[in-house]
Amino acid sequence: MTETQTLRYADLPQKQAAVLLGAILVVALCGIVYELIIGTVSSYLLGNSVYQFSLTIGFFMFAMGVGSYVSRFIFGNLIQAFIWVELVLALIGGLCSISLFLLFPFAPWFYTVGMFTFISAIGFLVGLEIPLLTRVLSERTTTRESISDVLSLDYIGALGGSVLFPILLLPSLGLISSSFAIGLTNAMVGLLSVLWLWDRLDAPKRMLACAVGTIVLLFVLTLLAGRITAFAQDHLYFDRIVWRKQSQYQSLVVTNTWQKNDVRLFIDGHLQFAEVDEYRYHEALVHPVLSWGEDAPETVLVLGGGDGLAVREVLKHPSVTRIDLVDLDPAMTDLGRDFAPLVQLNGNSMASPALTVHNTDAFNFVKSTDRTYDRIIIDFPDPHNEALSKLYAIEFYAMVQGILAEDGVLVTQSSSPFFSPHTYWTVSETLSEIFPQVVNYQMPIPSFGVWGFNLASNRAGTELGDLPEGLRFLTTQVFASARVFPDDLLPRRELAVNSIFNPGIYQEYARDVSGY
Repeated sequence: MTETQTLRYADLPQKQAAVLLGAILVVALCGIVYELIIGTVSSYLLGNSVYQFSLTIGFFMFAMGVGSYVSRFIFGNLIQAFIWVELVLALIGGLCSISLFLLFPFAPWFYTVGMFTFISAIGFLVGLEIPLLTRVLSERTTTRESISDVLSLDYIGALGGSVLFPILLLPSLGLISSSFAIGLTNAMVGLLSVLWLWDRLDAPKRMLACAVGTIVLLFVLTLLAGRITAFAQDHLYFDRIVWRKQSQYQSLVVTNTWQKNDVRLFIDGHLQFAEVDEYRYHEALVHPVLSWGEDAPETVLVLGGGDGLAVREVLKHPSVTRIDLVDLDPAMTDLGRDFAPLVQLNGNSMASPALTVHNTDAFNFVKSTDRTYDRIIIDFPDPHNEALSKLYAIEFYAMVQGILAEDGVLVTQSSSPFFSPHTYWTVSETLSEIFPQVVNYQMPIPSFGVWGFNLASNRAGTELGDLPEGLRFLTTQVFASARVFPDDLLPRRELAVNSIFNPGIYQEYARDVSGY
């Protein structure tokens, strides 16, 4: 049809107009959720959430602009065109999450192509829909009123999707189920539009069949989402998955091998420990700081470490009478307390009467607590995003020093000085601005490679005391050699102190991972 043959909608009844206005609300909600799903999947798989979300939002908005421009060339039955777009969007958006997970194991560039394809396609379709509905509604009211109504509902829907995704969809359904559910929502909008606007369609029966078929497909996929998620995760890990959970904060996966016991924990796809050598990591993390100086520690604060493995090592020091463990995610501390293979590995340390668990943000805990501690152990994930960057900032370390005893000592894991040297030495540089003594050391941990730690003391000149007996790896000789850094573990450029106001450490981490 030509533009002069386009159907007129001046006589559109109020109920049918209300259906279209409601569709705008849902379209905006679904569009923003697709955007958040793709950004979250990319953050999980590739890291650097600021980078991933920035690219996702930018290209999504660009694709919306292209879709809006192309909509001017669509004539004829605009309502029918909208419904077709809605059904196509339901399929593409509904399948985006599982498709990206399945693309990732092949090659990073293959995943990147798929990611931008989905972002562009979904943004383009969302960009098509709004102008089409605006043109329809403008014929029964004024252009000013229709634009006002459409944009108001569009923004409200975007707010709803932004709130719904982190609070309800992600923790309750997970990424893949959320994608199917939102696709099903788009398809339901298409079906309701067919039923309520039947007399406005050229081929209502054919459109009804397509809408029902799309709904049935997505409904079946939603019912099978658990199996599909398991299939996708099995392709991301070499070992069989024995436990998985999507919490409000992160994706937790525990794997084991078929050949031997080697329990491994992954958070958002990043390995946290492997049973075969975790004792090396946790002995290196805990015992130097607890054995530093002459005074035996009584109170210990563990930031992170919800798996209970660091607490197991702390309990080897009989002088310790109180341990406060701060881990944001209750699912993580529940895992360390209740999951039998991990309970066996951590020696049931999470049931120790000396331990108090605080499921709260570590930054806020350190800022608000009125306790002081003889030793503080910081066991956070690597600073691969801006949220974690603040936990490696000079402001955070200044607050930590404020709750350390006068002769207190802290230790932090600081990534690998081999694979991410500039990240590691940025931590050292930042600690040196606060503490009179900073000791840098590195240990070989087969599952991770060479791994780095930084110990900081309120008193300069202190040295390592006696270590507990019966350790499997750490000795005073091993620790002495660990303080020696060969040239290939040293930074290759000048580094700056990491600050909340200038969070450069996660950018250093991204450069290190990229090999720059």
